[in-house]
Amino acid sequence: MKVVTWNINGIRTFKGGIKRALDSLDADIVCLQETKVTRDLLDERCAIVDGYSSYFSFSRGRSGYSGVATFCRDSATPFAAEEGLSGLLTNHHQGSVGCYGDHHDFSTEELQELDNEGRAIITQHKTMYQEQMQTLTVVNVYCPRADPEKPERKLFKLRFYELLQCRAEALLKSGSHVIVLGDVNTSHRPIDHCDPDDIGDFEGNPGRKWLGGFLHNDCQQNVSEEDEDSGETSSNSGHGGKFVDTFRHFHPTRSHAFTCWNTMTGARQTNYGTRIDYIFADCSLATEQFVMADIMPEMEGSDHCPVWGELSCKLLPSSKTPPLCTRHLPEFAGKQQKLSRFLVKVDKQAAKTEAIQPLPGSQEAEERRENLNPLGAAGSSNEKKRTLTVDSATTKGKKSKMAKPPSKPQGSLLAFFKTKPTNAAAADRVTPSQNFPTAHAKPNVPSIADEDVDLTERARDDTCLSPDGSAEKASDGKTKKKAECLTSVSTAASPKKGTSLTFWKSVLHGPPQPPPCKVHGEPCVLHTVKKEGPNKGRQFFVCARPQGHASNPEARCNFFIWVDKGK
Repeated sequence: MKVVTWNINGIRTFKGGIKRALDSLDADIVCLQETKVTRDLLDERCAIVDGYSSYFSFSRGRSGYSGVATFCRDSATPFAAEEGLSGLLTNHHQGSVGCYGDHHDFSTEELQELDNEGRAIITQHKTMYQEQMQTLTVVNVYCPRADPEKPERKLFKLRFYELLQCRAEALLKSGSHVIVLGDVNTSHRPIDHCDPDDIGDFEGNPGRKWLGGFLHNDCQQNVSEEDEDSGETSSNSGHGGKFVDTFRHFHPTRSHAFTCWNTMTGARQTNYGTRIDYIFADCSLATEQFVMADIMPEMEGSDHCPVWGELSCKLLPSSKTPPLCTRHLPEFAGKQQKLSRFLVKVDKQAAKTEAIQPLPGSQEAEERRENLNPLGAAGSSNEKKRTLTVDSATTKGKKSKMAKPPSKPQGSLLAFFKTKPTNAAAADRVTPSQNFPTAHAKPNVPSIADEDVDLTERARDDTCLSPDGSAEKASDGKTKKKAECLTSVSTAASPKKGTSLTFWKSVLHGPPQPPPCKVHGEPCVLHTVKKEGPNKGRQFFVCARPQGHASNPEARCNFFIWVDKGK
């Protein structure tokens, strides 16, 4: 069997669809983190994938945040599945996993907070190894990130680690093999970080200390190349833990094996990253049944890359999916209920006749009545209200667009695509109430379209202004063309184009010219500070090359310069 973990940074970002991505990974169990989807936004395209059963955990506090999902091939259907680590999100029905451990150090409120962000899905499977049936539990987790500006998140992250360890060890104690995989958000040792010397007290990080107690030393195999040369063992390499880092089990000295990069700085191009995505397995499972584990840096589509592990055991699929399976959700099982069922207690007998007997005075009936007779009965109050509304609305617009209500039924859609009527035909539709001068109704005088001239212009007498501002009247009963009048007035009133262009250029400055960086002599890139603080909104220039180690000549140099506010 094969398992894969991948932080995808949004499940709806797959260009070729979720099924294509799952098939390309070629795994029996695919664990995804940071789906960034809540239940109300989950669509059938992502939830129901042919050939797989899916299990989601959603954030209950923020939309588009966190979230994990596990996809199992039909040949690897689990017999139990559960959301969260504490057990508070489970109905404890048949199909739940159980084995929660001792929570005496956690309050109920804290357990609820740790599970409310949608960071864990647990599936339990049956496997066959050397003709013996065994239980395998897969814990898919997305561990929190410790925001340095939010001290409470550092504590939240550590408490999540402790709850994860409590649950994993309880499952192991029950007799099941356990795999913990996902985005742990902590690089274990210096070999797993691109620049450990740049971090003060690397070994003293609380997350690394937790990893040191959670992981087993694995017979001294997970020792970095630097530690081997010095004859020393890192304090975070693991001692008496019950789990093994499967990647380091097979690649104890491989360096620059990273799974996460800062794509905003182009760090993936220079492989300037960290290894924070893992597949942990209990010691006996890792040493006896794991065949290989590795990373897939060539797989793009996220700021993380997938990590895979292969085992020699064979999965035994369950005959039916657990209740947590997405297919059983009402919105995907064809059992979507009405909103009223969640708000009031419904009588089952009354519910049977609900579809046959619509409620009196319902909005649906009112809409049907209005569609059948849009104008209502003659003399009704509805008609009066409608007339008043139309009149008040049209006084604000152009009177030239006013027209009598059509006496005939609405025409077909093709009527909207016919050519506009001629000026003579338009003049025939003008009513006496519009008070046009009789001279304007002559068919041999071209008129301006109603859409282009306001009624106040059309209703003026034959006097218009000449470019010099003097009055100019038509003689011999002949009216000059309205277009000439309006063009003259427009030309006299509007400012010169060159003056306007000069004014806006003096007000709106374009982006400043990028200076060359001092090391490469290449044009820099412009950035804006978005972080809260005194410098928010300020712009600065940095080297345009991707971020990388200081020893890499192809990486970004340390050139930096603020943009003057006056530029």
